[in-house]
Amino acid sequence: MYKELNDEIEFQMSQIDRQFEDFGMYFQNMNYETPDLTQITVMASILHSFYTGLESIFKMISNRVDDFTPTSSKSHQELLDYMNVKTNNREAVIDEDTYLLLNEYLKFRHVFRHGYTFQLKWEKMKKLAENLFITWDRVKEQVSVFTKSLL
Repeated sequence: MYKELNDEIEFQMSQIDRQFEDFGMYFQNMNYETPDLTQITVMASILHSFYTGLESIFKMISNRVDDFTPTSSKSHQELLDYMNVKTNNREAVIDEDTYLLLNEYLKFRHVFRHGYTFQLKWEKMKKLAENLFITWDRVKEQVSVFTKSLL
């Protein structure tokens, strides 16, 4: 019943993986202590794309499994909140610790979309950048467990 959804989610996850692979040299050469404006701007774009990819996955789940589409002015927060709860149709997609991590990426997404890159503060981005791969591994594992439960 959910085979097509599972395939689409796997594709989206492969896109996030590809982004990380494509920027492999960038991550190796990144100055995490005192990055310049270009490094901050590139990292900001990567963080934004990462969270946007996750939202695509979360939207597929909420739309296709629960027939739910957040429409409020806080729809991005509502969507993330929804992934952390059990519904009549499914278990929670992500656990509480992962939810808390992703909430920080969501906050950054808002800052990135509504400001200029020269206004970004590395001190506020650094932890997100340093934890990016750990966070992705957690999310990927939990989403994979969830999608397998649908089959």
